Amino acid sequence: MRRFRALIKKEMTHMLRDPRTLIFIFIMPIMQLVLLGYANNTDIKNVSTVIFNQDNSRASRALLDSFESTGYFSFDYAVYSQAEVNRLIDSGQAKVAIVIPPDYNSKLATGNTADVLVLMDGSDPTIASAIFSASALVGQAHGASVRSEQLALQGPARGGGSPVDVRTRVLYNPDLLGSYNIVPGLIGMILFQTATSLTALAIVKERERGTIEQLIVTPIRNWELVIAKIIPYILVSFANTILIMAVGTFLFHVPLRGSLILLFALVGLYLLPTLGLGLFISTMARTQQQAQLMTMPIMLPSMMLSGVFFPISSLPVFLQFFSSLLPLTYFIYILRSVLIKGVGLDLIIPQIIALTIFAIVLLGLAAMRFRKSLD
Repeated sequence: MRRFRALIKKEMTHMLRDPRTLIFIFIMPIMQLVLLGYANNTDIKNVSTVIFNQDNSRASRALLDSFESTGYFSFDYAVYSQAEVNRLIDSGQAKVAIVIPPDYNSKLATGNTADVLVLMDGSDPTIASAIFSASALVGQAHGASVRSEQLALQGPARGGGSPVDVRTRVLYNPDLLGSYNIVPGLIGMILFQTATSLTALAIVKERERGTIEQLIVTPIRNWELVIAKIIPYILVSFANTILIMAVGTFLFHVPLRGSLILLFALVGLYLLPTLGLGLFISTMARTQQQAQLMTMPIMLPSMMLSGVFFPISSLPVFLQFFSSLLPLTYFIYILRSVLIKGVGLDLIIPQIIALTIFAIVLLGLAAMRFRKSLD
């Protein structure tokens, strides 16, 4: 028993002497519980909606109140042309558009059926399916309310159908195929996991093999080392991107509606902060095991909060804030916009600026951290 206790004491001592590993071991269960508890929410609510009300009557405003009272729609934009509606839907700023024709009130007044158009962004089938059902229910409920008012004021109406006909149209993905949403998300997530994991071991391997001293005595600058470290992984990641996209296109029939040149240029931009993050982790870790454990608290939030599986709009506000701090969030938005919608550069400029800032910050931190590690 004395030998047995000595071995236990030895293992406990080794564990306590590695506080970094110990911290990450205890952080991961708490992080998993919090993220899975809050992010695993399939309830769709407050979907960004653009309103094009060409009637502007009391009746049309009552219809919009019926839509808003469901909790599914958040009236964030009011526009005055169909071109503005299309721009907001194409850019992803709005997921839904409600278009009320100029003769809406007059048709109701004469006892005819008034048509209302609801446009939905089908690149996210989860949101589109919920909005599709909610729009149909709003049309039925509001139509029944209008019919009751007509009966009370005018007596029996000529037609027996609903006075309000809500017509829905799904854009980009009429069949609401889940692969249109999940495959671009998986492309971004796979690139993030492979690129970050590979580069997280780059400098740690040098340190464990004893070759870090050779880098120290060379006249190479910090930024030159960082760039030299990430270029091979950029090439590997590009090859990986081509392979993943080919599988997604031919096996899951995901369309490629945008420019491939633009897409690969943005893949290259996305790889810079991703690889910079891996290098930054590599400069902080002392062993490969530490590097792998340090990537896990980053991988899990990126997977859960970036919109790969759950719509960001359904997350609590504080998790939406953390989502905005993840490069993967912006890249998935770019992938879905270019692949599924076929948008151009002008509609994804904010996401490009965000990725550029992430690249500068993370690559800069990696270079600065490497200089500190030489001291």
